[in-house]
Order: sequence, then structure tokens, then C-alpha cells
Amino acid sequence: MIEVITATQNLLATEVPAAKYVDENWGQLDYYSPNFPVQWPCILIDVNAANFTNIGKDRSATPENRQMGEFSLELRIANLKLTNTSYQAPTTQKTQARSIWTLIDEVHKVVQGFEPDVMFGKLIRTGWRRVPREDGVQEYAVYYRGKADNV
Repeated sequence: MIEVITATQNLLATEVPAAKYVDENWGQLDYYSPNFPVQWPCILIDVNAANFTNIGKDRSATPENRQMGEFSLELRIANLKLTNTSYQAPTTQKTQARSIWTLIDEVHKVVQGFEPDVMFGKLIRTGWRRVPREDGVQEYAVYYRGKADNV
């Protein structure tokens, strides 16, 4: 999974310039304080689940018992949202406050179909959800499915 995280981080850092911080998710957004250890907007990467099935033995490989895997890649996309987006707010203010949707779209355009490594299949989006927060951070979790061959 190191290959998946590293390749995805490199892709997002180079192809999505609007993201100011791209890293593996180690809980950076769990610090409910005014001093988050990220820059805004940010993308945090994690492989949050994997399932494996046995496909037989290959005595020339290590380990000998080979498996096929399917994993879920989670991208947490977040931005600090402290401005009003009500109907009467200025249009430029609303556009800036809703920029996370543009970022989510930019991320999807480069991640959908991305193949992190020769052993891994293409990443396919399976869903997203809003992460409820009470601190002015607007956060969404976007999920992609990938396959690992012969691991």
C-alpha cells in the first residue's frame, strides 16, 4: 500500500496546484484547535480498508501464497470556511467559500482511472460523504476502489 499512497500523493501534489497540503492522513484534522498542522485547502490520503482472496501458490515468489486484493482509498479534502454563503452575500465571497467543490472536481479528474503502480488496477470512485464538523472546517471524504494483483 506504500506504493498507492506515495503515487497518489505525487499525483495530487503535482496535478492539483490548488491544494496547498497533500499528505498521508495521520489525524491532522482531528486537532480541534486554531492551529491545524496543515495548510488550506488540504488533501489527506489513507487506505482505510482492504479485502483479499487467495489465488494459489507461486513457489518462486515471496510470499508463496498469492492473493488478489481490493482496497478502499480515502481522500479527505478540506478547507477552512469562515465566510457567509447566504443568498445576500456578495457573489465573490460565495464563490470563494464554495471553492471546495471545484477542488473536489479537480481531484476527481486526475484520480479517476489513475493506476498507482503496475501491481495495482485503476482507481475508480465509489462515493463521497460530508464529514460533520463544528469548527469552521469544511471536509469531505471521497472514496476510490482499487485492485491489487498477485500480492
